[in-house]
Amino acid sequence: MINAKDFMEMAQMFHGHKCPAMHMGLRTAAAAMNALGVERSKDSQLIAFVELGEGHFAHCFGDGIQVVTGCTFGKGNIRQLGYGKFGLILVEKATHRAVRVVPRGEVQLGTKQTPFFTQYREKGIPASAVPPEHIEPLIERIMSMPDEKLLKISEVFEYPLEDKEESFASFLCERCGDTVVEKYGRIFGDMHVCIPCYEELSSGRDGTE
Repeated sequence: MINAKDFMEMAQMFHGHKCPAMHMGLRTAAAAMNALGVERSKDSQLIAFVELGEGHFAHCFGDGIQVVTGCTFGKGNIRQLGYGKFGLILVEKATHRAVRVVPRGEVQLGTKQTPFFTQYREKGIPASAVPPEHIEPLIERIMSMPDEKLLKISEVFEYPLEDKEESFASFLCERCGDTVVEKYGRIFGDMHVCIPCYEELSSGRDGTE
C-alpha cells in the first residue's frame, strides 16, 4: 500500500513550499495507485492524466501527483487535459486498467473558505509567504482524513491508450546548430532546420526573404 505521508518531505522539496493543494495531490495519487494495486512508475509503466487547466487556483495539485506516481514531464507520462478540474485518471500502461480519483467538492470548498485563501492567496500573496498557522491545520486535515471522506474513487475501468514509440532519431539544425528530434524538423530551401528557425526564415525576421 502506498502511504501519501511517506512522500511529504520529498514533495515539499520538489514543490518549494507547503500548501493544501499539493498535499491533496499526494492523497489523490496514493489512492489511485492503491486502487490499481501498482507501484511507483520507474519508467513509463503508469500514465497520469490530470484534469487541470491553466492559470487557476490549486494548480499545485499536479506536483503532488508527480511525486507519488512517478509520472513526470521528463518521462512524458503525465498529460494535462485542460478541464480546469482537480481529477486524476491513472492508467497502468501494460493492461490499460485505470481509475479516476477526485477530491470531494465540499472538502475543496471548505479549504477555499479559510484564511489561507481569503486573506492571502486570493490577494496575490504567494503560498510561501502565508504564516504557518494558516497552512499547517489544512495540511493536517487533508493528510489525516479517511479516503472515503476526502476523495471520490471510481471503479477500475479500461482506458484506451494510443501507442507512441520513443524516437531516438535526431539531427543538428543547419542554421542554429541545436539538436532537434527528427519528427520536429522542417525543410527551408535546401536546409534542414528546427521549428523556430523555420518560422524566422519564413517570416523574414532574420532579413531573409
